[in-house]
Amino acid sequence: MHSFTPRPARDPLPWPESPSQGRRRQVGDLTLTDEQVASFDALLHDVCPQAPKVQADQVAHLARWLMSLPPAAAQRILGERLSRLDDLRALIDDPDWDRESPGACRLRGLLAYFDHEGLIPNHIPLLGRLDDVLLLELAWPGIASEVDDYLDFRDYRTSAQPDGDGPARRSAWIRERMAELELLHSQHRVGDSHYAPVEPASGGFWVH
Repeated sequence: MHSFTPRPARDPLPWPESPSQGRRRQVGDLTLTDEQVASFDALLHDVCPQAPKVQADQVAHLARWLMSLPPAAAQRILGERLSRLDDLRALIDDPDWDRESPGACRLRGLLAYFDHEGLIPNHIPLLGRLDDVLLLELAWPGIASEVDDYLDFRDYRTSAQPDGDGPARRSAWIRERMAELELLHSQHRVGDSHYAPVEPASGGFWVH
């Protein structure tokens, strides 16, 4: 089975839980507007309703943090998250997957953002992809289950090579995983039980 991925990269971004008192809006030479941030926030919550609300000074805080890093480290942080877009696009393009599932539809809306200028214009050095990375990070809980299921299915399809069309292959994958879960539950039941009843000793111990 494919391991669960709670976020798009190993270490989380240092996202501030609440806006700062300074209410700073500067991202490099760019000033974020309420309308831009509100549009970004609306898309985020369409994909992941439980995501935190995004405000301009939180994005500015993250931008200052990114610019404070050595260039190679900053690029690595962006790159390891943006590389997950390959998995997301593979899911949407895979004819064997159910691309009309609720998770896939949310994912399609998310991917549309990356094809256009967003909160921060892409041409701005380094910071131009920060909004893409931030959206991916904050929206991940809303798509993680769909992505993990797809990657597990893709691994299964490669190794087992099931016959049939897409629905048939997905059905074979589900049966395989359900059988594995049932085996795990059975092993846990055996491990938690005794093969013979254990009765307490009666009469105590005699010492001669």
